[in-house]
Amino acid sequence: MDEIFIQTEEQRAILDSVRRFVSEEVTPRAAELDAQVDPVDCYSPEIVEAADRMGLRTMTLKEEYGGMETDTLTTAMVIEELARGDLGISVVLAQTLKIAKHMERVLNEEQRERTLIPFRDDPRAIVSICGTEPANGSNGIIGYPVPYTTRAEKTEGGWIANGMKHYISNSNQSRFFLVYMQTDPEKSLVDGATCFLLERGHPGFTIGRVHDKMGERLANNSELLFTDCFIPDENVVGEPHGGQAIRRAFGPSSNIFAGASILGVAVACYEKSLDWSQTRVQGGKRLIEHDGIRAQIAEMKMLIDASRAYIHRAAWLADHRDEGWDMTLGSLPKAMASQAAWKIATWTLEIHGGHGYMKEAGVEKLVRDAAAFLHSDGVNRTLFLRAANFIDT
Repeated sequence: MDEIFIQTEEQRAILDSVRRFVSEEVTPRAAELDAQVDPVDCYSPEIVEAADRMGLRTMTLKEEYGGMETDTLTTAMVIEELARGDLGISVVLAQTLKIAKHMERVLNEEQRERTLIPFRDDPRAIVSICGTEPANGSNGIIGYPVPYTTRAEKTEGGWIANGMKHYISNSNQSRFFLVYMQTDPEKSLVDGATCFLLERGHPGFTIGRVHDKMGERLANNSELLFTDCFIPDENVVGEPHGGQAIRRAFGPSSNIFAGASILGVAVACYEKSLDWSQTRVQGGKRLIEHDGIRAQIAEMKMLIDASRAYIHRAAWLADHRDEGWDMTLGSLPKAMASQAAWKIATWTLEIHGGHGYMKEAGVEKLVRDAAAFLHSDGVNRTLFLRAANFIDT
């Protein structure tokens, strides 16, 4: 890993601990979990609990909530290391790290007390943020003037919610949720939605189908169903109809951490390609001694180093906005890293030849994982459009 951005001994110590965690808890189990037929069986609460024992699950939070207030850059480095072991584990923890921190920022004191204290004390607790619906995914990213189909109508003392979310990361396993619903039907999701805080088991709020994904299988995604679900006023996050302000506060770190996750897959592919090319002999010499392969390995490294530098720059500036942050950094580093990872994954498959097409080589899993973030955390073409909206033309 390029250490140009590592600034402190504390960061080095954290990353060393994460590498040990991956080696001891993730790598030995990832392939077996990935191969499970039922997607629910791919998820491992034991790995989450092991992450909690080393302080990883809560590390972005303040000390009172079990954390060490790691900054965005350090957290991005941790997420990349996790993804080198398995993308799904990286996503489970990245979602939890960034959403828990978001909750710390946007919840009021009473809401933090009844959410983050139980979260801290439950070693298997993870969290979800819920916007995507069958009819609304990219609409929310671009800010198209359409409403959410999940609606909450005002009633005495609260709101009555009906509708459905889907593709929500961690959602069938999460304990706490931030959910966006349309509360002003005359307006769009940009100016007529409200963010609500919910806990698992809330009456009228149930888990639907768990999606059976091609890759990233150690992280679960599912549907969430709301049927005449009463949500009390004290569960409104921020102001009624002010969901967009809550969403804006979440955006930058979300895509930065997504980029870090998929970068870890690219690194795993590169390391596997380098190892194979240094040992496999064809035409009387190792693959690495063939000019075409050697040049391709160098190009992989270039794409990884460039993507990492972009992600790290965005991560540092996310915490130092007055030093040159611009809003495109909330979209483009993830798009760049995911495109690089997909290219590197397909090259890895080619370098391994027929061996790489066999599941036992481990390349097949990496190719499936590499495809995930062409879409996840925003379809790349949508993110380019969002970034373009922030460029002064």
